[in-house]
Amino acid sequence: MENKEHTCIVCKRNENEVPLILMKYKGQDLRICPQHVPVLIHDPQKLVGLVEGAENFTAG
Repeated sequence: MENKEHTCIVCKRNENEVPLILMKYKGQDLRICPQHVPVLIHDPQKLVGLVEGAENFTAG
């Protein structure tokens, strides 16, 4: 599920609209904007369907 458009995996805003943080996971390049980093940390279940394997993530 590689995101080739360089958009946030949550809000789909692109790199011309917001800064994006690059993450590598299972051989994929994923991007997330600073606004949605807390989702990744505190509520990763919201990433189910957006990131392969997110159903196995646990909150920090």
